[in-house]
Amino acid sequence: MLTYNLEENDIPLYEQLYNHIKEDISNGVIKADEHLPSKRSFARHLGVSTITVENAYDQLISEGYMYAIEKKGYYAADISDIHKIKSSEIKRENIILPETPTDYQYDLSGNQVDTDTFPFSIWAKLLRETISDDSDRLMRKSFCAGVEPLREAIAEHLASFRGMSVDPNQIIIGAGTEYLYSMLLLILGKDKRYCVENPGYKKILHIYRMNGADCTYVDMDEQGITVKGLNDKRADVAHISPTHHFPTGITMPVSRRYELLAWANEVSGRYIIEDDYDSEFRLNGKPIPTLYSIDACGKVIYVNTFSKSLAPTIRVSYMVLPVELANIYYERFSFYSCTVSNFEQYTLAKFIKLGYFEKHINRMRLYYARQRAKVMEALKKSSLYNSCNIIENNSGLHFVLELDTEYEDEVLKAKLAEKGVYMSAISEYLHGGKKKTDNSHRFILNYSNLDTDKLVEIFEIINYLI
Repeated sequence: MLTYNLEENDIPLYEQLYNHIKEDISNGVIKADEHLPSKRSFARHLGVSTITVENAYDQLISEGYMYAIEKKGYYAADISDIHKIKSSEIKRENIILPETPTDYQYDLSGNQVDTDTFPFSIWAKLLRETISDDSDRLMRKSFCAGVEPLREAIAEHLASFRGMSVDPNQIIIGAGTEYLYSMLLLILGKDKRYCVENPGYKKILHIYRMNGADCTYVDMDEQGITVKGLNDKRADVAHISPTHHFPTGITMPVSRRYELLAWANEVSGRYIIEDDYDSEFRLNGKPIPTLYSIDACGKVIYVNTFSKSLAPTIRVSYMVLPVELANIYYERFSFYSCTVSNFEQYTLAKFIKLGYFEKHINRMRLYYARQRAKVMEALKKSSLYNSCNIIENNSGLHFVLELDTEYEDEVLKAKLAEKGVYMSAISEYLHGGKKKTDNSHRFILNYSNLDTDKLVEIFEIINYLI
């Protein structure tokens, strides 16, 4: 009879027995169709319980290493057609991965957040409560638009903070704005011409084009995207960031906003996608009203994310659809599953409902205001102050630094990189290629996660190089 040495250790006895029999069958020690001992006799022989042998046999049968014949017993299966893979074998193919970003000593244009500012203890507490209180709901399939408590919490937040009157059923939750942009293409249709801002966040253009949309760009003036530009490009859908444009920092005035709404109302099927990505962080004055809040004809699709207000790794974004488009979404695309985990949705709903989100935003406004003040103070102390122009509008988490230099933007950026300093130029965000006239020497300074103690030193490096 088969004999194995089973030891009392961290590995359960049934698993040890399973591994021994599996190895003997795999190596041919136990031949195909060979009769194996009964559970009772095998247990007596090994000095273990019958349940131990039963659990090992059941696992081997489920994996195809054994089979049972009623009233006859257990037999080793023929596994000659099962591909043997060593557990330690890792296959390596010739797969070319994208380059990882260079880790610069001083990153002035990165959009990371300081990990010390995230409310980990509160989030962990709410997550534990969610698991305890909402265990049944956590295991149910999420509604296509997202769980109702989170959509209600977002609607209440938009009403109190952005002056937007929104039905929670107009809100669609998604894992990141990239997913929502792709969904909008399905709702609005790929037969339309989509236009983005120039300069602008290039990923938006790539997402639309990669999804098969006809997408182009429209040049901006000092007030943002222009109606003339939209008409010249025969746009049907304009994707804009009127509150705090990236990368220029422009805040679109109310007069231009009404011009755009009038443009959208001129022709049936025209829409404006309002990307309000960092609206929570206007440091002075009241928040600027959204396009959505002054739209009376259902032409504005509002998009926002918690990536800026909480953390980039919290992939929770949402869009507010006009009623007509919301009905299209539910009629045609309700078979889609919400792409955000129920655990995150219910936890975030509690975070907003219980007032923690508002407290966090207020705390972060103070933190970013101090960060900005430290940046300005360091700039004034440095020799760079007399060789630059600061372009800001007290909104968002970055401002623009215009440098007095004869170097082209790319040349200066390379010189800075050699000294371990990373700064991205506005000209990098121009669509359609760069011209010499594009070298405006305007660079993005994002202060959300800067080490302000070293700023004077960094600014002296920049001044030396320009």
